[in-house]
Amino acid sequence: MRRLLFLNGIKAFEAAARTGSFAAAGVELNVSAAAVSRMVHLLEERLGVALFERKANRLVLTQAGRAYQSGLTPIFDALASLTAQVTAPSSVRVLTIGVGHTFAMRWLIPRLSEFRNEEPDIEVRFTTGGASVPFGEDWSCGIKLGTGDWPGLVAEPLFAGDLTPVCVPRLAASLKRPADLRGPSLIRVAHSAEDWPIWLKAANLARINARGPEFQFYGQALQAAADGLGIAMGIRPYIDDDLAAGRLVAPFDLSVPKGMRWYLVYRSFQTEQRDFAAFRRWIMRAASEPAARPVRRTGRTTTRN
Repeated sequence: MRRLLFLNGIKAFEAAARTGSFAAAGVELNVSAAAVSRMVHLLEERLGVALFERKANRLVLTQAGRAYQSGLTPIFDALASLTAQVTAPSSVRVLTIGVGHTFAMRWLIPRLSEFRNEEPDIEVRFTTGGASVPFGEDWSCGIKLGTGDWPGLVAEPLFAGDLTPVCVPRLAASLKRPADLRGPSLIRVAHSAEDWPIWLKAANLARINARGPEFQFYGQALQAAADGLGIAMGIRPYIDDDLAAGRLVAPFDLSVPKGMRWYLVYRSFQTEQRDFAAFRRWIMRAASEPAARPVRRTGRTTTRN
């Protein structure tokens, strides 16, 4: 027989370990912090193992506690997902994707009709994602830019985050070599201040400082570049469609790795769910397709992606 020890205590421990406090766990479980503490203490007694070191104003997981929590959280996530599937109307198939605004607008949405043609019965929902947003409990998957290190999650690479300056053809005509960037306005992205220094160092122009309008998101910076405001640092795959259509051009044949990649991120149990499995197959195939060949600027060859 399956031997399950004190499920209320296990729930209390997992919530406290995940949230970092008895008080936060109490809010989640709709009980008092003292009740959570008591349940965790009873669980520890029944297991015969200390799960927390109780320090002033904070909880610290013991080695046993870390091991227990790392196994419990995916189990509870899988249980919640399974319950949602069982209780959902049979006609409703929903896929929730945590994705940043710019990635959604510049790559995913323009291609989403292809997935809908293959899987017309799956309703795709977007929710706010991005590198700084924690993985949501209700997400089927996420798309994130980073190093691939998200504990408890599977991360499969989609694209390399390569950097290259982009601008409208009119501005590109005056850029014969990278040193010509000393004059024009270099558009910046607030949360990626390192992009211009990375590229300028690779171009042996470390003394040039990017001084131009600053925007919060890549999408805003690239729109400003498309409107002729200056030269933006483009990152794949955001710039692929604009380069292919000729709305933007890459004036230099230098593309520099950002040191991060785009990943499809999900919990391991999601691979058993047919809707996510269908989306995963599609996006991995779509990401592997080469970017459309950029329109050539008169007299020069644009950067190949």
